[in-house]
Amino acid sequence: MKLIKKLDIYIIKKFLGTYIFAIILILAIVVMFDINEKLDAFLKAPLKATLFDYFLNFLPYFANQFSPLFVFITVIFFTSKLADNSEIIAMLSAGMSFPRLLRPYMLSATVIAIAGYLLSAYVIPPANVKRIDFQNTYVKNKSVEYGTNIQLQVKKGEIAYMSRYDNATKTGYKFSLESFKDKKLVSRLTAQTIRYDSLYNWQVRDYMIRDFKGTREVIRRGTKLDTVIPIEPRDFLIAKNDEQKLATPALDEYITRQKTRGVANIKAFEVEYHRRFAMTAAAFILTLIGMSLSARKVKGGMGVNIGIGIVLSFSYILFMTVTSSFAVSGLTSPMVAMWIPNIIYTVIAIVLYRRASKG
Repeated sequence: MKLIKKLDIYIIKKFLGTYIFAIILILAIVVMFDINEKLDAFLKAPLKATLFDYFLNFLPYFANQFSPLFVFITVIFFTSKLADNSEIIAMLSAGMSFPRLLRPYMLSATVIAIAGYLLSAYVIPPANVKRIDFQNTYVKNKSVEYGTNIQLQVKKGEIAYMSRYDNATKTGYKFSLESFKDKKLVSRLTAQTIRYDSLYNWQVRDYMIRDFKGTREVIRRGTKLDTVIPIEPRDFLIAKNDEQKLATPALDEYITRQKTRGVANIKAFEVEYHRRFAMTAAAFILTLIGMSLSARKVKGGMGVNIGIGIVLSFSYILFMTVTSSFAVSGLTSPMVAMWIPNIIYTVIAIVLYRRASKG
């Protein structure tokens, strides 16, 4: 017996075909609104940069961000059409069970979920670098170019401090690096300036190193010293949307490293990390809700189902936005915040599925 039959292929084609059509249609509308909103920026930017640095990277980003909405509307639309044409009644009358009817839907959702995860985890983050750079250059600069009173843990037992850091010149001022052993200060490096060169390579100027050896103190001075300090400007100059630039493995590594250093403002990075997994699961949950809602004929026809579907899909996205703000403000953990909508909508999906399968 074939695992995938002609009927499965028919539904999968309907599902994926409608999904792609919905994305193209909505993206066309979004592009028009975006051009209208950023017209001044597009007029002063080179055409090549607008097309290839911005739109080529913006469209996949937007499509993936609102993939749950596209999935839900897709399922509601084409399933309602099948129901109105009595095709689903014919399938069920021929002996197909409701769980069996669900199989091609879940296969389609699997394709979308895998593609969505690969895009959000590996493809879109590098593209976001170009998109965000374009926005910072021609629309509104949201990059962080300086910081004050910077303090972080370089590694266990080492604390670095800068009174100010200017990213334009890659220079920090009034720098200190303190080393502790068994909670006792054993060494302290101070410098008037410190300049970032390349990966972990820094140059300190007008420095003094004080080594504490019991009751003795050894002092060394100099005008210039090249040294390796395992920190980078991106570890303490954190701008809005920086989390969108990192592929998932790099994002996980960044979060772990920042936590060990005691950096506090990384909630947005944690939210983004868990959101990528939660959005992958959403494809299955919203497919189940959409199919359960629209598999039976209702009074008012397809329009009622589409209306309900749009309300539920927008409420899901709104709910996820609200819970993510809870995580950023510290009211709940990022993982809980990102999975609360999925948990609630899973319950809704199960209730609707049971009702539809009995109907």
